[in-house]
Amino acid sequence: MLYGAHVSSAGGISKAIDRAEELRCQAVQVFTQSPRMWKPTAHTEEQTERFRARRADAGIESVVCHALYLVNLASPDREIHAKSVAAMRATLETAAAIDADGVVFHVGSHLGAGLEEGLALVVPALRGLLELTNDRLWLVLENSAGAGGTIGRSVEELATIVDRLDRHPRLGVCLDSCHWWVSGVHVTDRVALDSAVGELDERIGLDRLRCLHVNDAEVGLGSNRDRHTTLGKGTIGKGMATFLGHPAFQGLPAILETPDADGSYADELRLLRRLHKKGLAAA
Repeated sequence: MLYGAHVSSAGGISKAIDRAEELRCQAVQVFTQSPRMWKPTAHTEEQTERFRARRADAGIESVVCHALYLVNLASPDREIHAKSVAAMRATLETAAAIDADGVVFHVGSHLGAGLEEGLALVVPALRGLLELTNDRLWLVLENSAGAGGTIGRSVEELATIVDRLDRHPRLGVCLDSCHWWVSGVHVTDRVALDSAVGELDERIGLDRLRCLHVNDAEVGLGSNRDRHTTLGKGTIGKGMATFLGHPAFQGLPAILETPDADGSYADELRLLRRLHKKGLAAA
């Protein structure tokens, strides 16, 4: 397992590698622009070159970019849909420039229009965006918490997207432990987890699983509320060891997204390593 965290790129995108190196990460996730603004950040060639060089120096094995939170490829609002596609395109272009391994994104919400109506917008948008991927860079669907009209709340919904895109060879999946938990998957119970992983393998294929988001949850199993909290301090708690120790997840980037109260991941990364070892021992 490659231990990592979502770090800031303030001061230039290559600074993310400096911060990841300080934390002794093997994987890193970054935003390529402000996650709450449509306007993309113009990265200089000097910064993208430094990012690639620093990554090699620091021994970072996996780099994932996260698309901004405003993206909603399922939105029936034409302006929002167009802005979402443009934002995804900008993220993919920056990701290619820094030699990232994937762009993780939330599919979005159909806002009550219905799943089929949402997919009618999502699928053609993704078909075009997949043209910007390459042998290294994948487009990566993240499972959702399941609130409202969000798409991707189940393996079946994610599989439907993969199938309708003709099982494109560079379309992957990111599993968020908090989202899986609140959508009803008991990630702390090995039998339930085995069943969920089996469904994922059967419907999508474990070869498409590209990374993990390791987040604890403020709320309970099946609550469908997207409320992350710091590792070890939520309703998943030390049961995260079961999730981390699952054989299907070994070798993957395991990305922390919720820093501790002081803004640091240092204590969480130590806990992540301990829980992983505990999970491996019990597997």
